[in-house]
Amino acid sequence: MTINEIKGLIDRSLFASLGYTDESGRQNIRRVFCVWHKGLGTHIISTNTSSSHVKSLLKNSNACLYFSDDTSFEAVCLYGKAEICTDRHYKELLWNEGDEKYYPGGIDDEDYCVIVFTAESGRYYRADGKADLSAGAITEYDKECKLENGYSNTHS
Repeated sequence: MTINEIKGLIDRSLFASLGYTDESGRQNIRRVFCVWHKGLGTHIISTNTSSSHVKSLLKNSNACLYFSDDTSFEAVCLYGKAEICTDRHYKELLWNEGDEKYYPGGIDDEDYCVIVFTAESGRYYRADGKADLSAGAITEYDKECKLENGYSNTHS
């Protein structure tokens, strides 16, 4: 897979699986809506501040984010850190009409936050092979990238 094919896979994905370690040391996975990306290295996800995964990530920020396309049998797993963010800029960016049913207080609801996942490395898979994705390759690719809704770019 080329780096552009990896980015295409991420952009066409509507969801990702977020892997983390909970407070009891158990490995966990949560399926998250994840369409906002800055290149390969930064991904932002809206979620509930009160959720168990947020509590766990506040104590241990090590995480992975897994994007896949089951029809083409390809995937990328990014390893990195997850930061819990209440920055209004990100919260506004991810806000959609109808979100008030989950967050009755609107954008400023105390139970609304954003996970900013920053990839440090990765591994990609496809039927024709697999390989590692280095921190340097991610940094180099991301130099000219801006934060964008990759899904809307690929599904107009």
